[in-house]
Amino acid sequence: MKGGKSLLHTASKIIAQQSMIGAKPVFDKSVFPWTADFESNWKIIRRELDEILQDREQLPAFHEISPDQYRISKGDNWKTFVFYVFGDRFDPNCERCPETARMLDKVPHIRNAWFSILAPNYRIPPHKGPTNGIVRILLGLIVPHDSHNCRIRVDDEIFGWQEGRCVVFDDYYEHEVWNDTDEQRVVLFFDVDRPLRPLGRLVNSLLLAGIKHSPYVQDARRNMLSWERRYRNM
Repeated sequence: MKGGKSLLHTASKIIAQQSMIGAKPVFDKSVFPWTADFESNWKIIRRELDEILQDREQLPAFHEISPDQYRISKGDNWKTFVFYVFGDRFDPNCERCPETARMLDKVPHIRNAWFSILAPNYRIPPHKGPTNGIVRILLGLIVPHDSHNCRIRVDDEIFGWQEGRCVVFDDYYEHEVWNDTDEQRVVLFFDVDRPLRPLGRLVNSLLLAGIKHSPYVQDARRNMLSWERRYRNM
């Protein structure tokens, strides 16, 4: 573990130096111009989400898919509906939301994507992602009316969501989320490769390949398939 952390730290330094969009906690969404398509079509995505939420109780909690997340995901408070895991498309869910999947399929260098469904009065404690080789985009789909009490902190920046608007940040910085309202919050959550110069792309591709083949991701893939079998037989 010590050797792995040292390797990740070295890779993160190279990636930060090789970044074509700088190295900071939060980015202007213009770094990815294609986010405008998601904002223009967010109501289509929302309609498909509403269909999925009819079976909310059957959706898996985050830690049921990725057991490594047990520290930040408790009970049924953080539900997920997965489309992509480290570049691999999860076809059953994509078929249930064809328009959302069609848009995600066009995203350059997509790694992860899912509906992130946060229960009322739940907080995701401070945590960090494993690498700065990816950049995270969140598209607001259901935002509580009391939006001031539903926020995210990334490093020392605090902001909220708006329905139909994207926010872009580096989850390698410490971040936390709180929903201190009586309504659920839902976003379309997706990760893409950070734009990098050639050396950075090489380092990042090797790093992400290692993560993809680790138990961290392989366990999640098996758990998704197990959930799909149970869901299909209900």
